[in-house]
Amino acid sequence: MNHPENILNSQVDQLDIQTDVILQQVCEAWTQLQIQQPLVQCITNSVAANYAANILLAAGASPAMIDNPFEAESFASIAAALSINLGTPTSEQMQAIQISAQTVTGKATPWVLDPVGYGAFLKWRSEMVDQLVLLNPTVIRGNASEISTLAGNQVESKGVDSAVSSSEVYLQALPLLAHSECVAISGESDFILSKELNAVIQVNGGSFLQPKVTATGCALGALIAAYCAVATPTIATISAHIHFAIAGKLAFEKAQTVGSFNVAFLDEIYQLSADKIWQYGEIEVLAL
Repeated sequence: MNHPENILNSQVDQLDIQTDVILQQVCEAWTQLQIQQPLVQCITNSVAANYAANILLAAGASPAMIDNPFEAESFASIAAALSINLGTPTSEQMQAIQISAQTVTGKATPWVLDPVGYGAFLKWRSEMVDQLVLLNPTVIRGNASEISTLAGNQVESKGVDSAVSSSEVYLQALPLLAHSECVAISGESDFILSKELNAVIQVNGGSFLQPKVTATGCALGALIAAYCAVATPTIATISAHIHFAIAGKLAFEKAQTVGSFNVAFLDEIYQLSADKIWQYGEIEVLAL
């Protein structure tokens, strides 16, 4: 007969094993990213385009910022992954978003939806997001306010910034798993809801300076897409968040002011290694 303390120890051991397995798969995903250098089509906002491209290049991927309706279908048909960000949509960009999303859906190419600013106060983009969700994006990622509102909750936000923490709302995002393999909520800790694992992965680390640098969240969505080209949606999403968390942590050790941190962060994105993933990767597996 098992004693309660033995059952508890067994559960802890099992959790440690699962965490180790995930970190090993993250290492493999990072290695494949360097080998394959996937071509990622990014339809993103005007504030984030340059930064997201630099992050993808530093991480090992190949970015292409194709966001016009005249080239969207042909390029989406050859891209290894697609990242859609609704940060500063234009009329032509909206057309390109629809075309690209439909194209990759038809080809079973992985794609990421970042519903920046989703909510009643930005109706035009939010109606587009509602349509895109029905195409079943591979991963949906955003801040706590955006994801909670998209899941049907009434949450206040500050423009496109979150007014609530990721830890407060991550379970509210469960309905979105009906339309996506993973839902990722960024914040002080990141929470990734995985349909595959039927669990929540909490990723810790990073720095409080990351939100002080424009477009870090947008670039994270693009990096998730890049990893989706070389790994399963769950491992891809976890990998991108761990990549960012480690880079943020190590960058802050070198630079504590925003401008210097920005440069150090990009350097750390470039300098990630399997050893660093094992040494600094900090995740917890939580039950849904």
